[in-house]
Amino acid sequence: MDYKKSGVDIEAGYKSVELMKEHVKKTMRPEVLGGIGGFAGAFDLSKIKEMDDPVLLSGTDGCGTKVKLAFILDKHDTIGIDAVAMCVNDIACSGGEPLFFLDYIACGKNYPEKIASIVSGVAEGCLQSEAALVGGETAEHPGLMPEDEYDLAGFAVGVVDRKDLITGENIKPGDTLIGIASSGVHSNGFSLVRKVFDMTEESLNTYYDELGKTLGEALIEPTRIYVKGLKAVRNAGVTIKGCSHITGGGFYENIPRMLPEGVTAKVDKNSYEVPAIFKLMAEKGDIEEHMMYNTYNMGIGMVLAIDPEDTDAVIKALESTGDKAYVIGEVVSGNEGVILV
Repeated sequence: MDYKKSGVDIEAGYKSVELMKEHVKKTMRPEVLGGIGGFAGAFDLSKIKEMDDPVLLSGTDGCGTKVKLAFILDKHDTIGIDAVAMCVNDIACSGGEPLFFLDYIACGKNYPEKIASIVSGVAEGCLQSEAALVGGETAEHPGLMPEDEYDLAGFAVGVVDRKDLITGENIKPGDTLIGIASSGVHSNGFSLVRKVFDMTEESLNTYYDELGKTLGEALIEPTRIYVKGLKAVRNAGVTIKGCSHITGGGFYENIPRMLPEGVTAKVDKNSYEVPAIFKLMAEKGDIEEHMMYNTYNMGIGMVLAIDPEDTDAVIKALESTGDKAYVIGEVVSGNEGVILV
């Protein structure tokens, strides 16, 4: 009896590391010390000393049951972008710059080419957010997980000067709400998605005219990363007073998280075009409107609260990084959290 016969193939693990090295190298920043394969990722913090009062930020998350889609489509090179996005977007939401990321892949069986494909997506997410991929772990769980399945999660660390922290404390009535477009469903609410649509290869490969692509292509579209967009806004000299990452819980749970007492976000549902995938989902699943806005991003991945006079500068800065932005409402007095009109 040996470890391989028990279900854990160490040699496959070695091969996975070799295959993923080319992807990891692309994400290196000057601050990274050493290379892949060490027991810990090392990151030089000398530049942080240039800040007046540096504050470390962290975020951890996974892709939820969206990984099931990757299994069925046998497409594994974008799910890693989702894992990175869910972490770095939260850091950016606080005004921070992501510094580095680590991933964790648990699998029933280590297929080196598949693991390398997953990590290629993680590396792409790191490139999009300018974070270094300094390490990770791939763990085989024979008997605990089916051989062809895996789960993916990650952890990111960032930094912000305390004076640049986005806290929401100065939001006041009259402030403008800017919505930044999402790339689709992102990585939330897939347990409901999988109830609405048949999760079969045939169903996911069905082309929909209103989507302009197959259902599977629309659903697996990776989460938009907003790091560069928010950085462009800051570089334009604009103070972001509040920022909300629209993840699980949709508008109703996430937007109030940036609001101080005594103010409410009034959002105009007709201020932008809700993407077709959400309309199709609501129709096919007979899902009421409140539940849709309480579960999904509905086409808006980030909401910013800004001074009204900064509106044009914010939209211009976001467009410079390829983001679509809309004025979706305003801040009013009250304690209702969010009002959709």
